[in-house]
Amino acid sequence: MTSTSSLALVRLLQLASPALPVGAYTYSQGLEWAVESGRIRDAAGAGQWIGDLLRHGIGRLEAPLLACLIEHWHSHALTEITRLNADFLASRESAELRAETTQMGFSLKRLLTDLNDAELAPILAGLSNLGEVAFPTAWSGIAATWGIAPLDAITAYLWSWAENQVMAALKAVPLGQAAGQRLLAELGRDIPQLAQTALALPEVEWSNLTPAFAICCARHETQYSRLFRS
Repeated sequence: MTSTSSLALVRLLQLASPALPVGAYTYSQGLEWAVESGRIRDAAGAGQWIGDLLRHGIGRLEAPLLACLIEHWHSHALTEITRLNADFLASRESAELRAETTQMGFSLKRLLTDLNDAELAPILAGLSNLGEVAFPTAWSGIAATWGIAPLDAITAYLWSWAENQVMAALKAVPLGQAAGQRLLAELGRDIPQLAQTALALPEVEWSNLTPAFAICCARHETQYSRLFRS
């Protein structure tokens, strides 16, 4: 597996940055309801919740799906990209989760136009053939075009997700900044192995069976007072 070049690393940092204008900071993915319902009460509870989702949810579905999408973008396999995009949309257990990934996918597709980068034109054309664009579908296309090594891309994607969850916990629990950094340090130790596993995980073993997560996401839709959109 080749490593990412210096320029591609810069591009990867851009893709994984909280400054990416897709609105990720507005979503908690059910964490806000987990706090409201008392499932998460402190830093330890937040760490267990985010860590479990990282290992058993995003790490076993979204991460390996991202790896396959990057491979298919390289080979311009639009039929497979369309299939995986539809599969991911179907895997969203609640209306908010589905709206989240399509809104972020739409925003990333719009950014492709705003970047005015001719190199990215084939990705924009491929996404235009899809009805609704899931966020990993658009993200993987940019990563593939910018020459980012799949393992590096998955690692950064998992980190970006974990960072967003910790930032949500800082606001919702709430937690202090130092507690948030301790959480990220703990979560970060698991990410390299999770990324390596996801890279080789066959599709028949993909899974996002996390019932408590699905319930919290659905309950959040009717939460009376909330900070986040999911």
